[in-house]
Amino acid sequence: MKVIIVAGARPNFMKIAPLFRAIDRHNGILKEGGERIDPVLVHTGQHYDVAMSEVFFRDLGLPNPDVNLEVGSASHAVQTANIMIRFEEVCLREQPDWVLVVGDVNSTMACTLVAAKMGIRVGHVEAGLRSFDRTMPEEINRIVTDSLADLLFTPSEDADENLLREGVPADRIKRIGNIMIDSLLFNLEKIRARETLDSFRLQRKGYGLVTIHRPANTDNDAFMRRLMEILGNLSSRLPILFPVHPRTRKQIALCGASGGFGDGKNLKLVEPMGYLDFINVLDGALFAVTDSGGLQEETTFLQIPCLTLRPNTERPVTVTQGTNKLITLQTLEQDVEMILDGRHKKGMIPDMWDGFSGERVISMLAEQAGN
Repeated sequence: MKVIIVAGARPNFMKIAPLFRAIDRHNGILKEGGERIDPVLVHTGQHYDVAMSEVFFRDLGLPNPDVNLEVGSASHAVQTANIMIRFEEVCLREQPDWVLVVGDVNSTMACTLVAAKMGIRVGHVEAGLRSFDRTMPEEINRIVTDSLADLLFTPSEDADENLLREGVPADRIKRIGNIMIDSLLFNLEKIRARETLDSFRLQRKGYGLVTIHRPANTDNDAFMRRLMEILGNLSSRLPILFPVHPRTRKQIALCGASGGFGDGKNLKLVEPMGYLDFINVLDGALFAVTDSGGLQEETTFLQIPCLTLRPNTERPVTVTQGTNKLITLQTLEQDVEMILDGRHKKGMIPDMWDGFSGERVISMLAEQAGN
């Protein structure tokens, strides 16, 4: 069985690494009559620089892509169109039995559209997540992908319920747990052995970590100016580490929010990191401030307070069960103060966040071989 596995952007890479490990194990213990799975890794090139892509491949032990579409950055429409044109050529050449897509980026939706129109079966890993906010490009990608996929691999009960409510047949919905946690658990010993904190002169549980990248936040000049002002204020209490997404750095400069905050030592604006270094600094943080989806899950697993600067989340289990809290700029300083006082939200690790989600996907896919 030939399976094309698609990755396009940084959040995808942590989700495909467990699939490749599971395929290796499947092929290594094939029973008589079992069918080998031959993966073809297609990197669309949606994230294409070293900091956003290549270093993640190295850190996660991913094979070099069999195909790199090299689409680069563009508007949503142009990027999606370029992915579709180039991915169709790959499908015509490879003739896969399945296409596996992960997450909710433009590559996820574009490759699903191509495969569905060509009659190639599609599996969507991390299906069923909904923010119920269609102003988010990712929400459109999720809805379109899930409406076309043949197998929908979900991380949680709420994702199952969302799909059933949208009319997806129950036999196409397969709950497999949180595949992001597979990568975290697999690499945790290696992560904790790193000396990343020393390179930034930080003490474990003595600093806050910030990541902001969503256009709804970064494209709002008033938001960014106020955010940087607040971070400057907080940095007088404890160091603040802010790995800055290239797009975010550009927006900070454009809105004039790049200087004059804090003492320049405690507010640390640094380059994006690879996976191992980033999870190392996350694991050591007292709290995280973010608008990222994946970080809400990683903080819940690591039991770190997470303040999410968004009005909604497609990962509600991180709020109902985990350490995540949805906040606004108006409450940010107060919420951090509560954490510093030890009055922060406690949480638990949700069901099936056990490191075996990738195994479940490949096992279920293998069952489809004769169908």
